[in-house]
Formats: sequence, C-alpha cells, structure tokens
Amino acid sequence: MRSFDFSPLYRSAIGFDRMANLLDNLARTEQNQPSYPPYNIELTGEDKYRITMAVAGFDQSELTIEVNQNNLTVSANKTSETEQRTYLHQGIAARSFERRFQLADHVQVQSANYENGLLHIDLQRIIPEALKPRTIPIGVQTTEKLTMVPAATNAA
Repeated sequence: MRSFDFSPLYRSAIGFDRMANLLDNLARTEQNQPSYPPYNIELTGEDKYRITMAVAGFDQSELTIEVNQNNLTVSANKTSETEQRTYLHQGIAARSFERRFQLADHVQVQSANYENGLLHIDLQRIIPEALKPRTIPIGVQTTEKLTMVPAATNAA
C-alpha cells in the first residue's frame, strides 16, 4: 500500500487541505475498486476527455450513468437469464458492476454512446467566464492645469 504524507504541505500552504484530502481519498478508493470492467481515459482535445469502457455482454438498458457533484458513477445490473446454460469455459464476465470516477471542478459530461460493446463517455472542462483570465485595460490619467478664478469682491 502506498501512502502519502501531506504534513509538509499543511505547514507551508494554506487552502490546499481540500486537495490533499481528495488525493488521499482517491488513493484509498482506487485500492478498493475492482479492475472490472476494463476502461481507457484519453485526452481527445484541449480540455476534452473520453472514458471508454468495455461492457460487452450488456444491453444499453442495463447501463446507468450518473453524475452527482464531482462524482461520475457508471454501473450495470445484469438481468438474470431465464434459461440455464452449461459452460465448458466461461471467459466473458457479464456481472454487475459499479465504477466511480472523481471529476475535477468544471468537468461536465457532454454525451455517452454505446457502440460495439464499448461505452464512450465524452467529458469537457468548461471554465465559467468569471473564472477565466481577463485583461484589464490600462487607462491614462491626464493632469489638466486648473485655472484659479479670483472671487468677486463687492465694493460698495
């Protein structure tokens, strides 16, 4: 088991405790997650990602994709077969599963497609306008000479 010591981070950085907790939880979760079904995560463009899962043997109606806060959960419930089969060798594992992915802030699921036994989930990081870098225009301050006008005197 690999563990990380984040105490130096806590001594010198402020506000990174959430990130340290996230990394710690990810490490713990990954150890407990089974390797079924196999999957790929690929970068398809700038701020675009694709998760491809091998879900052969499942019907599209048996698959569920759910996003809750920053957690993406892909699950499948295999319906039990009505007919009894006798296998000489069973190498295709069509068992129920649940696979979780932790999404970064502002990563959204764009679409999901099921094709040839592969489930493709397309994601994109969409940064809100308020968080994007912006350029601040620099104005020029002019100094105009003010002319003093003497106050009017009333001589009576």
